[in-house]
Amino acid sequence: MPEISVAFVLGTRPEIVKLAPVVLALQKRQEFLPWIVHTGQHREMAETFFAVFGLSPRYDLQVMVKQQSLFYLTSRILEDLERVFRSDRPDLVVVQGDTTSAFCGALASFYLRVPCAHIEAGLRTFTKYSPFPEEMNRVLIGRLADLHFAPTSRSRENLLREGIPDDRIFVTGNTVVDALFAVLGRHTTFEHPVLAQEVQDGVTITVTAHRRENWGEGIAEVALAVRDLVVLREDVRVFFPLHPNPLVREVVERELASVPRVFLLDALPYPDFVRLLARSHVVVSDSGGVQEEAAALGIPVVVTRDTTERPEIIECGLGVLAGCRRESIVRAVVDFLEKGVVQRRAHVFGDGRAAERIVQVLLQFFGFPGVYEEFTPG
Repeated sequence: MPEISVAFVLGTRPEIVKLAPVVLALQKRQEFLPWIVHTGQHREMAETFFAVFGLSPRYDLQVMVKQQSLFYLTSRILEDLERVFRSDRPDLVVVQGDTTSAFCGALASFYLRVPCAHIEAGLRTFTKYSPFPEEMNRVLIGRLADLHFAPTSRSRENLLREGIPDDRIFVTGNTVVDALFAVLGRHTTFEHPVLAQEVQDGVTITVTAHRRENWGEGIAEVALAVRDLVVLREDVRVFFPLHPNPLVREVVERELASVPRVFLLDALPYPDFVRLLARSHVVVSDSGGVQEEAAALGIPVVVTRDTTERPEIIECGLGVLAGCRRESIVRAVVDFLEKGVVQRRAHVFGDGRAAERIVQVLLQFFGFPGVYEEFTPG
């Protein structure tokens, strides 16, 4: 039986995490031959993240250079994908989310008339420049993709309003929940010495910041809010894994490097990071993936953005939009702590079976028997 060649185009750490469950599920099927093209959009710790899931890329494009523009990055990825796909033509290209790598993967598949599947389809803020460039990346991928794997019914409704045929949209849940449960099940202790020693009794707050639209003043406001929180609450310890981008790191270090009970950490391996989330009382983040992971763990999130493409976390009571405003962030964190939110897992983004639903759809798409059952929150 000839194997169906499935190319996964990815470039960032979150894409590795979210696509790994699907790659692993396809590896178990004799009908498919999955392989990975890593653009290198996130070079730092990529090997570590692949190793967590026992994966490695067939192609590593290594496109990143310092201070390159989106114009240059996009052209580099497209040119390299053309070279790869002309010499190693897949039967299907799979992209995830809204990165420049995902957009280029979808566009390359269109240029070569290869079907494209979009995982995490249909997320929208309906604000062109927020997040930038991710909002328009995913809108454009939605026009290029042939199969749309929406994580929630809300995402499905967004796609229907944009004219995507109903029979090409599949509500699967988000694959990050699959990855989260799998990793937490295998890793029960911290490897990072600071986490092993300092995550103790008391209040643990985890903070992340990386969004392009928050660079500069926005990141500084987040850092100043952290400073205020440890002054207000002597029982608070803040753990801040730093994005490697110097435009983020330098601002945070300037404001927080010497503040007691604030631990600035290099980017963490995924097992340590999700273990830290699971031990947190509140999370402060501008990350979409962190919103999903925190909801699955029942941890409240203060979202340092003015909009979110994941309104389900607000509706279930585990999220609040604070923007990048110092006072709003502090007030939101304190409100969550004073309310004493009881940890309750909210399965609004998935139940850990998204990858298997995607595999069943792909079986049907290529003419094999498959049984797809839509994800419903529980």
